[in-house]
Amino acid sequence: MLKNMGKLDRIIRLVIGIILISLIFWGPQTYWGLLGVILIITSFIGFCPAYWPFKISTRKNKEQNV
Repeated sequence: MLKNMGKLDRIIRLVIGIILISLIFWGPQTYWGLLGVILIITSFIGFCPAYWPFKISTRKNKEQNV
């Protein structure tokens, strides 16, 4: 799988994902917080499927390492 996310993008997604998941327990307690799981998974694998059709990459080096 090609990686298309840079380090800053991955960190931001991870933080927002954790915040969204915490809303399930301490916030309005809705299932919208489960969207944070998607953000956390994409931050760990370094690939965003939404970026792919538009050929967007936030990586500094343009070499798409596997």
